[in-house]
Amino acid sequence: MIDHFGINCADWERSKAFYDKVLGVLGFTRQMDYQVAIGYGTGGKPDFWIADMSAGEAAGPNRETHFAFQAADVDAVQAFYDAALAVGAESLHAPRLWPEYHPGYFGAFVRDPDGNNVEAVFHGAAPA
Repeated sequence: MIDHFGINCADWERSKAFYDKVLGVLGFTRQMDYQVAIGYGTGGKPDFWIADMSAGEAAGPNRETHFAFQAADVDAVQAFYDAALAVGAESLHAPRLWPEYHPGYFGAFVRDPDGNNVEAVFHGAAPA
């Protein structure tokens, strides 16, 4: 069900040191590092992300959380997106390939009624 999730961090340097240490002892390491966001996991797949809250628009005390749900295929990602818009969700990113994440990453992002960034993702899409 959950593909990955992420949180925002107010003290970026302290948060990086904290998660490097505590996740390291559990066997999880940095799988991707974009300088403003780091994904932790194993085997090349980041399952948990931290992001530098100061790197982008400050979201305040109720800053958004990010959750990505697994989708069976690109049609399911599109159906998720269409259903979300039909019930009034704000579109953040329409369904598309995200090659900057990895080849075959197909996702759509919406904002839920509480302001959270919610995504549906399929990892096996054919490159365009």
